[in-house]
Amino acid sequence: MNEILVIDVGTSSVRAGALNQEGSLHDVISVPTLPSTPSPGLVEVDGDLIAKNAIELANKVIESVGSVSGVAITNQRSTSLVWDRNTGELVAPGIGWQDLRTVITCIMLQEQGLRLSPSHSGPKLQSILDDFDKERVKELCFGTIDTWIAWKLNGQLGDQALHVTDVTNASATGMATSDFSKWDQDVLAALNIEASILPEIKSSSDFMGEARVLKGSPPIIAIAGDQQASLVGQACNKPGLAKATFGTGGMLDQFVGPIRPEFMDLGPNGTTSFAAYKLGSSPTAYEVEALMLSAGSAVEWLRDDLGIISSSEESDELASQSADNSDVWFVPALLGLGTPVWDFGARGTFVGITRGTGRAELVRGVLEGIAQRGADMVEAAEGDSQLSIPSLRIDGGMSANKTFVQALANACQRPVEVSKEREATTIGAAFLGAIHLGWYGGMDEISSNWSPKEVIEPNAPSRRERWLEARSKSLKTIPELSAITF
Repeated sequence: MNEILVIDVGTSSVRAGALNQEGSLHDVISVPTLPSTPSPGLVEVDGDLIAKNAIELANKVIESVGSVSGVAITNQRSTSLVWDRNTGELVAPGIGWQDLRTVITCIMLQEQGLRLSPSHSGPKLQSILDDFDKERVKELCFGTIDTWIAWKLNGQLGDQALHVTDVTNASATGMATSDFSKWDQDVLAALNIEASILPEIKSSSDFMGEARVLKGSPPIIAIAGDQQASLVGQACNKPGLAKATFGTGGMLDQFVGPIRPEFMDLGPNGTTSFAAYKLGSSPTAYEVEALMLSAGSAVEWLRDDLGIISSSEESDELASQSADNSDVWFVPALLGLGTPVWDFGARGTFVGITRGTGRAELVRGVLEGIAQRGADMVEAAEGDSQLSIPSLRIDGGMSANKTFVQALANACQRPVEVSKEREATTIGAAFLGAIHLGWYGGMDEISSNWSPKEVIEPNAPSRRERWLEARSKSLKTIPELSAITF
């Protein structure tokens, strides 16, 4: 039984795999599980399908390895679901983390002095309750994806059900106190939310309950949001160390330490402060996080909507054929801009197109733009944490794109360390479970074993001034959305 089952629910897929006691991740399988977009600005998820896929994949992994010592869960954060406590049935589609339906609500809350963004779970939960339990009388449960998966794995209902989350997921809801240890009653009152529908907040590495629907009823021993799990998976446990995950969007997380940064909402440079992890009864560790709303999704746009490339992988080869003197830039603001400017009304913008611009130059411009947004995140994190990032560790699907990775190193003007695990989130969650089981003495032992797949050094100037000029042209395209601050 020296295996840990990992369930990883991302934005576009559900994965499962096993970690053995030697620290090797294996038997990884996945199935696409895409959100839906019923209308512009709306992003919904099918919670039942996500749970079904997670349990089916988990059973396949257990069948392959025989038995497991525990279960670790990692997930897209902030995506919000509500279900009936006594039947376990969802009352509505889940609202995805990218959904913008709560924009007006957030503006109204700001006028009351409560600064929340559309990406926070709190306004999403309020929206679901206003539609399905306006009087707040039904016996309902709220959860982010981790809570929902743990509930479904436990298989019980009512008061016997397992209704938990961890500090990393709680810290992304906008409803927790400043140390993320409990729910903030003032925020709940402003949103008209009863604390009774919220899950218990636990450590990231701890006994949560039993996965009774799986063979052997293994204990659930770790829960972490996807970005924090990736931080663990890339061994960022010393102040200043940072990783960036380039998937659908882009997230940079920089480890800060046991003292949370002083800012409560946004830092001066547009980062947010979250829990990095909490190991058992140890103090919570904190991080700063920078966000770009569109990364790999911009490449998917080239593939699926424009037909410029036939596969995401082709973007690497085609971009490498671009003319060396091309000055085409793309600002990947398909859903607005995150850190550092936070302009939800910004929109995707090409700059520098001429009659000589071809497919290769357009694709290169997109990859360069995503890389420059990566540099935006590095600079913002350093500014808000007051800690330098010596090199940037990266994972996610785009970490396999050599043209992009080189552009990122150039834009950041520092080494980029490419993770051996393209999806470091999965192995990071497993590491948290392994710490609970005593396989590792703690994060220092995990850190001592870190080594990248490769290190890419800068080989050209950053061209930051040209980028900032291009970025400025994308701002305030939709003034009503640009008015949102938090």
